Amino acid sequence: MNYKGYKELECYRQARLLRKYVSGLAKKFPVQEKFLLTAQIIDSSRSATRNIAEGYGRYTYTDTRNFFIIARGSVTETMEHLATAFDEQYISHEELITGEEKCELVFKLINGYIAYLDRSRKQKTLPPNT
Repeated sequence: MNYKGYKELECYRQARLLRKYVSGLAKKFPVQEKFLLTAQIIDSSRSATRNIAEGYGRYTYTDTRNFFIIARGSVTETMEHLATAFDEQYISHEELITGEEKCELVFKLINGYIAYLDRSRKQKTLPPNT
């Protein structure tokens, strides 16, 4: 069996790149943000990849779909944290734009995977227990 898993999903790959980008930006935040914005932006970007992985490992359509919806919300939360970082002058306008573009790509890819799940369910190509 050639199991590729969630690591082969384009939404996961791009979410991982987003997570790495955010982590690099967060290292520049002031020390007083360590338990505030820094922790929140890192957690939301990590949440996206975590939820994609966990959702992929679920056996029911409903569970899988819900985890991907949560991942999508985490991407939106990350985008808001980027805006906050820009407003507080922790990142440049260019860094904000790059981060937003990465977020938008991941958001669209997750939407695409959710649509795939929906189509698969309607076509009954998912296992019977889903």
